[in-house]
Amino acid sequence: MLKHFIAPFGLIFALMVFLIPEGAASAEGDGLIVKQSDFDVIKTLDRLGIALERAGIKVFSRIDHAKGAKSVGMELPPTAVIIFGTPKIGTPLMMSNPAIGLDLPLKAVAWKGNDGTVKLAYTDPEWLAKRYGIKDKDKVFKKMTGALAKFTEMAVKRSGLPKM
Repeated sequence: MLKHFIAPFGLIFALMVFLIPEGAASAEGDGLIVKQSDFDVIKTLDRLGIALERAGIKVFSRIDHAKGAKSVGMELPPTAVIIFGTPKIGTPLMMSNPAIGLDLPLKAVAWKGNDGTVKLAYTDPEWLAKRYGIKDKDKVFKKMTGALAKFTEMAVKRSGLPKM
């Protein structure tokens, strides 16, 4: 009986996965902002890292998911994450709600899609404010949102990153 009840949901989920276009996520529903890059995955994250560090934001780590997949005998198109932040901004947010530490430091992921395009995605800081119910740091979240929009644009567009 349960098997007959669950089967239609599996079919619905499978249809959703195939019918929702890649990169269809938006900040309105799930807080995800996705941009298309003019560069490959590594160069996109390199450029983002440079833009962040020039602004005094620490890059803590990078994770190469494709390399991890290869280590267990699986293939994954180029996919990598950069983890970054600054305690100067993150600490006051965690003082308002320590649970935001689940999403701090911030992260961005770049991947090569099935269509050959490279995408860069990150969580909208203003969405994090709503998720964690932080109402006393609106200026901080607005500043973070603007800065991330600027830095990610520098990372994904050929004209985005000025020379040193």
